[in-house]
Amino acid sequence: MPAREMRAHRRIDLDHAEALRLLGSVSLGRIVFTRQALPTVRPVNHVLDDEDIVIRTHEGAALTSHARETESTGVVVAYEADVIDPDTHLGWSVVVTGYAHLVTDPVELERVRGLLEPWVPMEPMDQAVRIRPELVIGVLLTETGGGAKTTG
Repeated sequence: MPAREMRAHRRIDLDHAEALRLLGSVSLGRIVFTRQALPTVRPVNHVLDDEDIVIRTHEGAALTSHARETESTGVVVAYEADVIDPDTHLGWSVVVTGYAHLVTDPVELERVRGLLEPWVPMEPMDQAVRIRPELVIGVLLTETGGGAKTTG
């Protein structure tokens, strides 16, 4: 749609439950963590397990080794997922900030492997990381005056 035909947009802040519901409705997102004192972003697939975000990873991944180093406190990460139409710029975005921990219990790791199939066939994705949300921020981008319709 040409710029002069763009309708006015409004931003609606989502509550915690609705933001997590939308996050759970998609399978791909981006994890952000610090590597060598710089922010690093990786696209990953995820599953929402209770209110935690779980991703699969492999032994040599930077996030895996970083999470192992800070096992007691966890690694501070951000996780973002969205569905935004590239033409209308309508949709939603959710950002979760929290602590990431390696899943180390063998029974829990096996259960997680059954919940989430790796999206990229590469090195064996034999590890899992669980992100416990501390802060959940979600926004809905909708037309002014239009009904709030979410997709997911």
